[in-house]
Amino acid sequence: MDTYDVAEAVRTAVEVAGPGLGAVRIDSGDLLLVAHRVRQQLDELGATDTKIVVTSDLDEYAIASLAAAPVDAYGVGTQLVTGSGHPTSSMVYKLVARAESADPKAPLVPVAKKSTGGKTSVGGRKWAARRLDTHGVAEAEVIGTGPVPAGLADRQLLVELVKGGEVVAREPLDAARDRHAAARAGLPMSATQLSRGEPVLPTEYAHGTSGS
Repeated sequence: MDTYDVAEAVRTAVEVAGPGLGAVRIDSGDLLLVAHRVRQQLDELGATDTKIVVTSDLDEYAIASLAAAPVDAYGVGTQLVTGSGHPTSSMVYKLVARAESADPKAPLVPVAKKSTGGKTSVGGRKWAARRLDTHGVAEAEVIGTGPVPAGLADRQLLVELVKGGEVVAREPLDAARDRHAAARAGLPMSATQLSRGEPVLPTEYAHGTSGS
């Protein structure tokens, strides 16, 4: 979230909750700079008692670097449950669709996050597939909404494991290992290079009709 989005979010929060707003959370950007600007804005809006909570893959070093910032609390998650030196997969769950009714078969209405900072957000339930070239080697990751193109129907990457709070699929660890090995074998040779640069497989968005 850029500085403009943060300012808008803070202003809206104070307008809705009033100057008694309990707290705001900062989870991206230059945390030190944003915290100072948010504190100034809150004070100018009369929300002088509103707390500032900071998150974003924090560890003891990141927290120490924010000692001069007007931060009241820190949210530590990723670095708390991950062993030192091990990589983590940073991701966020977002609501992308809602049902028109409580009927399990009800159609879905796309939901997209609005942003004034130029971030792209596409509503609707997503599918993801890996497209292969004529030699059977992966050439792109394709994400879309609506019907899955026939050429990608058997190359989908998402597997439904839980539905309505119930486990609908299980597999032994060996099956997961075999699938991982097969997926790696289908990558281009450049994927084995240890170097910085562009992703080996580009991600493409396939425009379609949003819905279930």
